[in-house]
Amino acid sequence: MTTESKTIQTVAGAKRKAWVGTLSRVAKYTALRSVTMLITVVIGIYLTILIANMGGYVDEIMRGQIREQVAMTLRNQEEYKQLSQEAKDARFQREVMDEEQRLGLNQPFIVRSFRFLWDGLTLNLGTALRMTSDTGSRQVRLIILERLGPTLLLMGTSQLLLFFTSVYLALILSRKYGSFFDRAVITLSPTSSAPSWFYGIFLILIFAALLRILPFGGMIGAPPPENSWEYTLDVLKHIILPASALFVSLIFISIYNWRTFFLIFSSEDYVEMAKAKGLSDREIERRYVLRPTLPTIITSFALMLISLWTGAIVTETVFNWPGLGRTLFSAVGQYDTPVIVGLTIIYAYLLAITVFLLDFIYALVDPRVKVGGRQKKA
Repeated sequence: MTTESKTIQTVAGAKRKAWVGTLSRVAKYTALRSVTMLITVVIGIYLTILIANMGGYVDEIMRGQIREQVAMTLRNQEEYKQLSQEAKDARFQREVMDEEQRLGLNQPFIVRSFRFLWDGLTLNLGTALRMTSDTGSRQVRLIILERLGPTLLLMGTSQLLLFFTSVYLALILSRKYGSFFDRAVITLSPTSSAPSWFYGIFLILIFAALLRILPFGGMIGAPPPENSWEYTLDVLKHIILPASALFVSLIFISIYNWRTFFLIFSSEDYVEMAKAKGLSDREIERRYVLRPTLPTIITSFALMLISLWTGAIVTETVFNWPGLGRTLFSAVGQYDTPVIVGLTIIYAYLLAITVFLLDFIYALVDPRVKVGGRQKKA
């Protein structure tokens, strides 16, 4: 065997060893990260169960409501009125016990909390206590799916428009530092301290109450249009005010944040070198500003996508928008624990999966990042 062939075999063996080492490192990191995320989800869901039930205090409220409901039902029955007092008491206690057993209140809260936890982890969301879907079903899964579409429509329209508009305008302002528009954005950025529902009230007063050119709220007019094209136009007409409220409440602070972030990278030495070479502003932004900031942009975009599931609780309530935010508001007011826990479980899973995938996406877009790797001291 010649020296050249031995060298080729040595290089091939080194490459094979490096490849196996990389796969082993990635597999170990994936397993460790998966376990960590699972533990985080378990803790988050269980804390949600405890908080939503107030440590069992909601059970006492439900027991009181059951006794009131059973008493009202029996009071209207003629056969119940003809019973003796002892028979009435026995019938009342039996009805109360049956209803408590149906809702699982006959078991200690600590036992039921772990059962809720297992059902949540397996996405067995169960049935709501009081809330129902438009079809009359109490399945939490159907209630969430029914409200998911309106929330994704509203939040997706406003948040995607907000994200891309703020990033685009921030890039322009980073080139025009100190200009009139730059100072105007800095001046208007404190207006984002007011929540979206605050702007929503003013938009309703101006465009719905005063000018009467847009509806006060809801997702569709009554009666709903039969034609699909008219139905779409009616939905778009109803979405203008809530989407505008969400957009206006965050646009200036978002532009300010991204503009400051881009200015930091625009002042690097390699950017000055690119300018000295005569590269265009667009090429400098694409190669020397956007590329190193891509991990942060991807993180912000990914977290924005999963935040679409949460909805805007108060804003949806103000505009009477039939989304998940309004559903969560109603569930809290009615002590409907399964619905609260169901919404939290889905969001927790989405957040854990997104954070898990972001680690691998960072390694793809940024060569400085290695999955499961450790920095070595020089």
